[in-house]
Amino acid sequence: MRNHTSITSFILLGLTDDPQLKILLFIFLLITYMLSAIGNLTIIILTLVDSHLKTAMYLFLQNFSFLEISFTSACIPRFLYSLSTGDRTISYNACACQLFFTDVFGVTEFFLLATMSYDRYVAICKPLHYMIIMNHKVCKRLLLSCWITTLLIILPPIFMGLDLEFCDKNSIDHFACDANPILEISCSDTWFLEQMVIVCSVLIFIVTLVCVFLSYLYIIKTILGFPSAQQRTKAFSTCSSHMIVVSITYGSCIFIYIKPSAKNEMTINKGVSILTTSISPMLNPFIYTLRNKQVKQAFHDLVKRIMFLSKN
Repeated sequence: MRNHTSITSFILLGLTDDPQLKILLFIFLLITYMLSAIGNLTIIILTLVDSHLKTAMYLFLQNFSFLEISFTSACIPRFLYSLSTGDRTISYNACACQLFFTDVFGVTEFFLLATMSYDRYVAICKPLHYMIIMNHKVCKRLLLSCWITTLLIILPPIFMGLDLEFCDKNSIDHFACDANPILEISCSDTWFLEQMVIVCSVLIFIVTLVCVFLSYLYIIKTILGFPSAQQRTKAFSTCSSHMIVVSITYGSCIFIYIKPSAKNEMTINKGVSILTTSISPMLNPFIYTLRNKQVKQAFHDLVKRIMFLSKN
């Protein structure tokens, strides 16, 4: 998004110009952001301090919570500032940084969800070899692979985007710096870059979704082969939290790309983007903690420890 003209900043149009709706939106986003930050930080702390939460699943959950905090922090605080002050301008450099970090954290989440589905596959289908296959060294390599793959995919279009020219339009029809609305206001030839963005998006979505689908296909097949109903229920419960989070994440993504009409496309995309950047990061900690006995027990133990230390 190199600026070859006098444009040194952009204007983020946001979601609405109605003052009352802006107040409600500010309160809603502030509450969801705080709950998201507190919930995900709690999970990170629990997985760090509790000795029972040192398996591969909780290492991945710890990193997923970090990504959730980072992803929502890359765009929501800036939008809250805009809603509270009325200042909708964002500098060129700040816009480029916001676009980069939201893409990095968002895309890494997809690869991490695929990795977590593989972890569940090993836990259910190969339980006797779980600790050997998913040892700490392997987990670190898988996490590193998620980050490296993300950077290899998104860096080429990001660097190409730095060469875009902006002539007389600087109003971005979004509440954050997003690729599509930025490409719309550029006076450069963006056809090749648009195709690259589409190919990268489809590649990320299809590859990770296939990994998740195949993992759960084998998981369900294995669980249905268990002799007792109690074993099947217990096995399904260990995967249920991850399945819910996967459904929310991929469902939101699919909904964005279902375009009812060109007129309503951007409005719907902005609405769904608000949900994915505020509601999903807030819900995920509750989904994992409310459906996980080990995490709930670790939380109770941490609260007791804090109360004991405060009394002394």
